[in-house]
Amino acid sequence: MKLIYNIFRLLRPRQWIKNLAVFAAITFSGELFNTPVLNKAIIAFIVLCGLSSATYIVNDIFDRKSDRLHPFKKFRPLANKEVPIALAIFIAVILAIVSLYLGLVHVTLSFFIVTLIYIVLQFIYSSFLKAVAVADILAIAAGYILRVYAGEFATGFHISVWLLLTAISLSLFLAVGKRKSELTLVSQVKDVNITNIRKSLSHYSERLLDVYATMFATSTFVFYSLFTFLENPKSFHLGLNILLPDFLPIFFYKKWLMITIAPVVYGLMRYIQDIYEKHEGESPEKVLLSDKSLLATVIIWIILVVGIIYFITP
Repeated sequence: MKLIYNIFRLLRPRQWIKNLAVFAAITFSGELFNTPVLNKAIIAFIVLCGLSSATYIVNDIFDRKSDRLHPFKKFRPLANKEVPIALAIFIAVILAIVSLYLGLVHVTLSFFIVTLIYIVLQFIYSSFLKAVAVADILAIAAGYILRVYAGEFATGFHISVWLLLTAISLSLFLAVGKRKSELTLVSQVKDVNITNIRKSLSHYSERLLDVYATMFATSTFVFYSLFTFLENPKSFHLGLNILLPDFLPIFFYKKWLMITIAPVVYGLMRYIQDIYEKHEGESPEKVLLSDKSLLATVIIWIILVVGIIYFITP
């Protein structure tokens, strides 16, 4: 039973939350309740969960020695020698093969190609790019962005350029926050050379990462604001115009998505607070699930987006 539990930990199921990005395209295209399209998105989500777990295992195999020097990662199953390396490799290969087959047969060819690119990128990152400053941040961000593109190619619906720019900026912000928290945490460990834990961290300064975080947090806010102002989502709705007085300006009928800027701003500010005060940005999904205020903000944002696109927007 203990081995099964450690294998489950090896898969990092908590990080599957990142794969929810595949639903972005159909949500903002007004097709979330289109059953055939939704089914493809769900399969795409499952495929990405399998592939991401496979890449996490590969990453842990490469990092198992340096992880033993890390204050928290030393408890990971491979670093702590709780799961045999041979078994880990076998699980990763099976997950990758089954997931790729499922994506090719039950989703689309273009989606399959995106997942191949994702796997190759993650392998290159684990074996090489993670040690290269700046390139490591770009690779982490690219992994997030590919999830959004995977949703597009799986369903055939596309997000606007402004929302895509938002996704890119947010991905870079999360990647920088990850490195910022890692650097702060590792710097507090006595008698440990930062280079031995992660070589790229030795090339970053606190000030440099502060500038990066500020830059990408700002661009995320600006691009998302432009998206809400310039886009007029097309979708089915319940026709709640009866609740909206005729004397209200037409602005209020077209720009409802601008309301969602408020939770986005709060969410960015709260996440930055977690990075700088709690040093928890190393695992974005952990921050989201452990910070009740941030989690509530994300839920409110989702409810507002779905409500506005599907039930209010004319």
